[in-house]
Amino acid sequence: MTRRRALIVRGGWPGHRPTEMTDLIIPFLERSEFEVTVSESLQVYADPEAMTGLDLIVQCWTLDEIDRPALTGLIRAVSAGTGFAGWHGGIADSFRNSTHYLQMVGGQFVAHPGNFVDHEVVITQPDHPIVEGLSTIRLNSEQYWVLTDEYNDVLATTTLPVGENTRWRRPVTCPAIWTRQWGAGRVFVTTIGHHEPDFEMPDVRTVVERGMVWASR
Repeated sequence: MTRRRALIVRGGWPGHRPTEMTDLIIPFLERSEFEVTVSESLQVYADPEAMTGLDLIVQCWTLDEIDRPALTGLIRAVSAGTGFAGWHGGIADSFRNSTHYLQMVGGQFVAHPGNFVDHEVVITQPDHPIVEGLSTIRLNSEQYWVLTDEYNDVLATTTLPVGENTRWRRPVTCPAIWTRQWGAGRVFVTTIGHHEPDFEMPDVRTVVERGMVWASR
């Protein structure tokens, strides 16, 4: 069997533990017949040799800025069919300086109501292969409020409630798991995944693992 090629790009804000979190998913990718390369520099995106022939990019890079050559290389690869996948701030709170990146990903973190809150992620497309057989995911972790648009194929949502001290005056429902087609490439995003305990939940791991495979070329 021909092994597919996956590139993991990790770094940025250390609070999301990019090394530790991506190390958790490398064994799964290897068992799934991926040849895995890891980069701790965004400049890998600007390297045509490194980007040619990739089937999947898994990004875990919170905040920072991305320069034009790296951004151009990333968007070119995804548009040509390379899958792009990630979780939490590593994909949904990256490169706030780049509207082109945000348009490709389809959602931007703007807030979470408290560091860790009990909340639910409700499956909205139970027949989709990424979430098939799963039910509501209940967890205590960061709950993301994201700005998004209708081009996403939303697989699950989460609702931020109104409280005595909240500035918003009615509950706000946001996508929590979604996919997006960008050119010939597939994009997978889940806002779950702040730290290792999230990945210890079987349903969360299932979503991330299925999402990466689904996104791959």
